[in-house]
Amino acid sequence: MSKRPENLDSQEKAAATEEHAAAETTKAEATNDGGSEAEKLMTQLVEKDKEIAELKDRYLRTLADFDNTRKRLRQQSEETIRLQRENLLRSVLPVVDNLERAVAAAKGGGNGKSIVEGVEMVLQTMIDFLKSEGVTALTAVGQPFDPQRHEAMDQVESEAHPPNTVVSEFHRGYLIGERMLRPARVTVAKSASRKPEEGKPQS
Repeated sequence: MSKRPENLDSQEKAAATEEHAAAETTKAEATNDGGSEAEKLMTQLVEKDKEIAELKDRYLRTLADFDNTRKRLRQQSEETIRLQRENLLRSVLPVVDNLERAVAAAKGGGNGKSIVEGVEMVLQTMIDFLKSEGVTALTAVGQPFDPQRHEAMDQVESEAHPPNTVVSEFHRGYLIGERMLRPARVTVAKSASRKPEEGKPQS
């Protein structure tokens, strides 16, 4: 076997050393890159945690504000209902006063005129109260039957009224503004049935 020259072995060793050094350098660079990437990820994670904490705090504050607003609106609504109820009851008290006067007049005897006057006072007080609340009475008798305003309780034959005309009321109907508060209960006219002529057989 022929021997290899010594300078060839030296060259191979030098090349191997350079390759090893290059590999170590590459490994070190990779390690450094990995470390910097981890630091970036940690920084982003901390920032996200901080952002989440801020959002949670904002959410809790908003929830508390909403709950306080809801409680305040409920209290205001209850107070409004209470005041309206008191005003309504206060408006009815004069009716009670007039009824008491009518009862006192009835117990006092007399010809009954004072009783009638007392009842009329009560009625007028109630009418005035209803008007002040926007309630108006419907005029039904003599009007054509309207299912939106009238509730037919009976039908009667009538020659004095056209068919489908309101003849009488069981109780009056009322509007509040333009809306129906209570329909009138009425009797409605229908055509009179024809009587057979004398001397002719009934069909």
